Amino acid sequence: DVQLQASGGGLVQTGGSLRLSCVASGFAFDDYTIGWFRPAPGKEREGVSCISSSDGNTYYARSVKGRFTISSDNAKNTVYLQMNSLKPEDTAVYYCAAVNSPEGTIVVVNPYEYDYWGQGTQVTVSS
Repeated sequence: DVQLQASGGGLVQTGGSLRLSCVASGFAFDDYTIGWFRPAPGKEREGVSCISSSDGNTYYARSVKGRFTISSDNAKNTVYLQMNSLKPEDTAVYYCAAVNSPEGTIVVVNPYEYDYWGQGTQVTVSS
């Protein structure tokens, strides 16, 4: 069975840090792009950051660029999202998802193209 297990959320103050983890199983991790998503005004979910496990290409939303860093440990089938300088507007449930994407293709950021979804992890940033 395909599983994506997200963890690492919590309550932090403005300016604090959290590291989210997404552990994947049940599919060929190296052939997939893993993305982190959160709800956004006017959208069901928006792409926060995504990484291709095959070639390491990444995507960051403009709102998190320079503050968040995504990385992949293919040996552990795990993707991490290091979140620094957190702001109250980062408060959301964060979901990880996976989509099959051959090496060399553009990083997929459209949530509707993702095949598998994990449960969310709550991030709350207090002001």
